[in-house]
Amino acid sequence: MPELPEVETVKRTLERYLIGRKIVNVAVYYPKIIANQTKDDFIRHLKNEKIKEMDRRGKWLIFHLDHYDLVSHLRMEGKYFLKNPKEELNKHEHVTFLLDNGKELRYQDTRKFGRMYLFPKGVYLEEKPLNEVGYEPWDNRLTETYLKEKYRGKKVPIKTVLLDQSIMAGIGNIYADEILFVSHIHPLKLASQLTKKDCCSLIQATRMILGEAIEMGGTTIRSYESEKGVHGRFQQHLLVHNQKFCSTCDTPIERIIVGGRSTYFCSHCQKKR
Repeated sequence: MPELPEVETVKRTLERYLIGRKIVNVAVYYPKIIANQTKDDFIRHLKNEKIKEMDRRGKWLIFHLDHYDLVSHLRMEGKYFLKNPKEELNKHEHVTFLLDNGKELRYQDTRKFGRMYLFPKGVYLEEKPLNEVGYEPWDNRLTETYLKEKYRGKKVPIKTVLLDQSIMAGIGNIYADEILFVSHIHPLKLASQLTKKDCCSLIQATRMILGEAIEMGGTTIRSYESEKGVHGRFQQHLLVHNQKFCSTCDTPIERIIVGGRSTYFCSHCQKKR
């Protein structure tokens, strides 16, 4: 699933081609992707709207329009492509936006898990799902005191809690492993047992890991459009996730299942105290 760095990469790529463009027409071939509007209302509201700005909130991609905010979650396999309208539609392209420059923005989703929400301008942060999303990693309100309070009473592994988007937004499975490794915290340590020092380490590691991943285009984005070449180069710099040996001490990396997710850690660098 695309995590914060991948969604940020998609945002930065798309906004170079979409800002200032008007949506001339919309086609929806799989209506279930539209979460809070009927297919007809979704199309009607979006016609003649101009894309003014793009943003990201956690793993959500946001298109700011004249009168609406379009909120999109890519889920497992969602991708956006700019194509020529004459190019044949493939069976996995479920929503298309015809732009005023003759190009077509197509949403492709092999698994059909992605969702789009359309809100009147300015209210999207107050409505579900974004009103349930926690602080961004670089938010000044994200402090060790905040995390310590949120983790109080959570007698579940910290690996599981790191994936809770209501506490800190944007962290997925791959980056959770990397963050815990850099923080020297065992993935099975209970969140309630973390000290303020641990919480401080998590915040610093999160900002460092996600920042580096953004600069390298993430880890799971293979391409935006083949000739544009947006590739997830951070996968070449992973320290622990899906690795064989620890990059610090050469100890064999262990793989366990935590909360149903594959989890990688170094038993030497991340001792379970």
